Amino acid sequence: MKREQLDETVNACLNLIEVRFPQGDQRGAAAMLLADGTVLTGTAPDAVNPAVEVCHEIEPYAAAFRLDQEIVASVCLHRDEAGRFLVLSPCGVCRERLAVHGPDVLVGVAAPDDPTQLVWKPLREVLPDYWMTVFPGEATGGW
Repeated sequence: MKREQLDETVNACLNLIEVRFPQGDQRGAAAMLLADGTVLTGTAPDAVNPAVEVCHEIEPYAAAFRLDQEIVASVCLHRDEAGRFLVLSPCGVCRERLAVHGPDVLVGVAAPDDPTQLVWKPLREVLPDYWMTVFPGEATGGW
């Protein structure tokens, strides 16, 4: 995967936030790079009951499955009240979803000293003790 593809993925995520939420709202989005070079984006819809809300990654994750494509990189960004774009590491649920695509999926995480600086890490580094590794032959995605 080329650096330009990762940059395109981040730009697609930023663009979705800016186009979908032009008033500068505190909102976010996600973007995923597929093995064939396609970039998919998504954002979390509002729900009256917070218990049924979904994360930004659901839309591109489901689309990758529909298209029968492997996810090779994923990033989630959130615009805060100051207009900064914060890098959100994938939550535990999203890490589980991405694990299907293997330990080498790149995920965007915030730099330790600056939440606006993106650092790409393989999923194996943000999920070092993945629970499925104790079941050889059962784990999917090359774990």
